[in-house]
Amino acid sequence: RPQSGHPWRLRSGAMGITILRRVLAALAVAAMFAGGVAHAQSSPAAQRVLDRARAASGGAAWNKLRGLHETGQDGGQRYERWSDPIRYGARTETHTPAGKQVQGYNGAGEWRILANGVVTGSTDRNVLADVRSDAFFGAYAYFFPSRFDVRGSLLGVRESQGRSFDVVRLEPAGGKARQLWFDRKTGLLGQMVEDQAGKPLIVEVSDYRRVDGVLAPFKFNTYGGALPRPRERVVEAIDFRPADRDLFSLPRKP
Repeated sequence: RPQSGHPWRLRSGAMGITILRRVLAALAVAAMFAGGVAHAQSSPAAQRVLDRARAASGGAAWNKLRGLHETGQDGGQRYERWSDPIRYGARTETHTPAGKQVQGYNGAGEWRILANGVVTGSTDRNVLADVRSDAFFGAYAYFFPSRFDVRGSLLGVRESQGRSFDVVRLEPAGGKARQLWFDRKTGLLGQMVEDQAGKPLIVEVSDYRRVDGVLAPFKFNTYGGALPRPRERVVEAIDFRPADRDLFSLPRKP
């Protein structure tokens, strides 16, 4: 049985997968009844900054996106990630020395398959809020205010490393807030900042390249927060093929 505040540790195989799938299905039904049409709640000043960033990084080209798929290296390990800009969905496969690890989120439940085949997940609110925020910001969901509920406010102008930024605070519904720092010169996102128990976790975003009309970052340097050391994620390839929704849910046993 799950213990409050701790991830589940379920027996691998059909029994563990069946139990976790039932819980995820129940959560999905609850989310469906609790949900509705998204209502953007960003202040006009914050929305103007987001609109400028959207225009600077592709404008109308963002409307054509139906999925985000990327491959690369994160902390020296190969990974593959899928995100859904239509509705909540995220999946990451990481190739570790012990084998492949998979983490998924379908908008209601978080699940993992460890390298040893053990199926696990979490119902802890903090874990789900973290995963939901990762799915939101990973899909650039702030560029689609009609699809996702989010509160946004403009914090003002900040200076960092000789650059000037418009800083917007965004809090997706059910997720955790992050500050997005947009370069006032280019309009592009320069870094994200998240508070972790009073310690800021900073993600520097750079190396923008044009892919199918959209300017996407290919390099992410993360440091601070609870990280023992800085971590670098280098994207090697990106495409915007529609995401198969089955990717985001725990796979059924054949």
